[in-house]
This record gives sequence, structure tokens and C-alpha cells, in this order.
Amino acid sequence: MSQFSYIDIFAGCGGLSLGLHNAGWKGLFAIEKSKDAFETLKYNLIDTTQHFGWNEWLPQTEHDINEVISKYRSELKKLAGTVTLVVGGPPCQGFSMAGQRKKNDIRNTLSDSYIEFISIVKPKFLVFENVQGFTIGFKDENEKKGVPYSMILKEKLEKLGYSVEGKMIDISEFGVPQTRKRYIMVGVLQGKPEMFFDILYKRKKDFLKKKGLNEKVSVGEAIGDLLKVNGTLPTPDFKNYESGVYGEIQSNYQKLMRKGLDNMEGCVADSHRFAKHSEETKRMNEEMLQKCPKLKRVTPKDNLIKNLRKRGVTVLDESKAAPTVTAHPDDFVHYCEPRILTVRESARIQSFPDSFQFKGKYTTGGQLRKIEVPRCTQVGNAVPPLFAEQIGNALKEMMKNGRNKKEICSVGIPYHNLELVRH
Repeated sequence: MSQFSYIDIFAGCGGLSLGLHNAGWKGLFAIEKSKDAFETLKYNLIDTTQHFGWNEWLPQTEHDINEVISKYRSELKKLAGTVTLVVGGPPCQGFSMAGQRKKNDIRNTLSDSYIEFISIVKPKFLVFENVQGFTIGFKDENEKKGVPYSMILKEKLEKLGYSVEGKMIDISEFGVPQTRKRYIMVGVLQGKPEMFFDILYKRKKDFLKKKGLNEKVSVGEAIGDLLKVNGTLPTPDFKNYESGVYGEIQSNYQKLMRKGLDNMEGCVADSHRFAKHSEETKRMNEEMLQKCPKLKRVTPKDNLIKNLRKRGVTVLDESKAAPTVTAHPDDFVHYCEPRILTVRESARIQSFPDSFQFKGKYTTGGQLRKIEVPRCTQVGNAVPPLFAEQIGNALKEMMKNGRNKKEICSVGIPYHNLELVRH
């Protein structure tokens, strides 16, 4: 088994896995409940690149984590001590500050499933990712805040023998064009987890320089070559819709996102389908571009836009990073065109390369949002691959430093049998 082996649980469409792949890690398998999200992961990271080796005992399809734990417990036990890394973050909707924060949201209990999985597999390292609200306790009936789930998780992991460190990170500091704040927790069986964050911040300038990127990337730098004014063609995978075509590359970020796609000017970008706005919606979008301050969330209470029914809409600023990309494409209005973002534009802001193709429905609405995971949701729920690659690099350097200091060694394998990491 590779010394850089990992399992991705709550994998979504594969943003975290893609980043680890680019950092030289090898996936054993991934666990994702959504059929559509798994289809996207499978197409890009199994069928196309064969990134995952995939254990034969696990069918190559979508799975609920509790089903895997129950049905394949004996197989998981055989992996104990042999897996380098387990990554993943349970669904965050119950914790999200952008949502309604429900203490009793059934999805919150998936943190316990995460713990159980860790207790069985016993990886040498773990990385846990979740929203900022994960660090804030729910209020009781007396409006007193309880213990944050992050502290509960930390205590449970420590009981399993892990040293654990967690920090809030603004991912816009790592070359991703959005102010996405996420709680990152790192656990190690042997060593100092705080080393991970020291390395992560220390190495980001060199990493971004190699990519040709600034530390801060604006929305215009990210999606300026995807304007509707460049032209449209019929959407290849959806009837009666128009998709945008590529314009000229205007920034190093766009060049990076289009890497491997040669001579694409005038061709349709994947998942770059434009919404069919009603005349009323077009009017409101035009009005928001004219009246609303950029990057300020506008609500019906502001009385700036007539007949605005959404809880809030934000007009993007071409010269600055976007707010956190969500599962709802109509949360934003484009910085210069009276429309919402396409899936591809949201994916660009999440740092997915254009070669990464999304599967399933484009969007959904109403009650279906609770059960379906269309492309827009897959993108919004993902860990940005560019940041995930830096996670993978930091972990590799951490392993190298630990081996040199004899601080971090493989569980059940003598130190002298371990090879030094070669970059």
C-alpha cells in the first residue's frame, strides 16, 4: 500500500480528492451517499484518471457511511493501521451560519459516524473540514450557548489516541477567489498536529508562485473569460438551453483553470449553461447591478429592489474575491451581466479546473433540495481543490519532518522500514 494512501469519506463530487491527487496522494476508495455527486467523482477520478485503486470488496457506487460501517466492518478492520490518512467533513447544513442552524438536524449526528469510522480504520493522520458554525455551540432554551461540536469531536478523537489541533482558515488566502472560512481539524497518532498549520501557511507563497498565482485572486480574474457577451451555443447535454463559449484568457488563474484544454476559444465550456430568466428577474438583476453596493447582501427589508423575494442576494465585485459559494446559484448576481452564475463559473470560483466535468441535474428547487444533489450543490458543498492540494503538500512535508525527527512513524511498521518522502 502507498505511503500516501487515503480514504475520502463524505466525499461529495471529489474536490478534496482531486486536490490530494494533484499533491501525489493515492485514494483507496471514497464514500459518498449522493448518486449524482458520486457519478461526478467516479467519472473524473476513477473512469478518467484511475486515481482511486478501489478495494474489491466495496462496490464502486454511492454508499451511506453507516451502511459501509455496518456491512463491511470486518473489511475495514483489516485496514486498521495501514491507511495513512482519512479525510472528510460530514454535511454541514445543520451547523451553517448561512442556514437556520438546527441542533436536531439528523445530519449533525454524522459526526459520530465519522468518529466510529476513525476508530475502526485507525489512520495515522486525519483531516476534518467543516463550516464556521461547527465551532459555535447551539443555544439551549435559556439562550445559553452549549459546547461547540468541534470541542466534542476533539475530545472523542483524543480518547482514540490522537493529538488534535483545529483552526479557522480563510481559503481566499490560498489563491482561491472567495472568502470561504472553514474549520480545519488535523489529528495525528504520533507527532504535533500544529506543525501542519505552520507548514501550510509557510509554504503557500511558494506554492502559488509555482502556479503563477497571487495570494489574492479576484472574481474577474477567475471568470472574466466566461462572459455571455462572448457568444452562446446550444447546451450540449440539455435541450432548449444556451451555454457560453470561451473568450480570450485574461489572467494566470484562467490559464491554470483551462490547463489541458487547447484552442477552446469559441467552444462551449462544461456546465456553462445560462439560466432562463423571466423578464421580471432580468429587470431585478439589472436594477441590482445599478443600485446595489457590491458584495453587500441585499434583502427584501432593504427596500432597494421591488418584488425581491429571496432572503438575500449579493452583487459580485469584479476586483475582489467572491463571498462563499453556496448550493444556491441565485444567491449572487454577476458583476457585469444581469444574471446569476453558471455552474462552471461557480466551479471556477471553487478552483475546479475546466477539465473536471459535472454530472446530474444542473439545479433543483423547493423540497427537492433536501434530497437531490445537482451540479450547483455539488460545487457549493465541495472543498476547493486548489486548497486541498496545499493540504496534501503540507501533510507530506509533515511526514518528512516527523520521520527525520523520529516523531511520526507508521502504526505497526518499524521506523527503519519507512522511506523518506521524495518531492
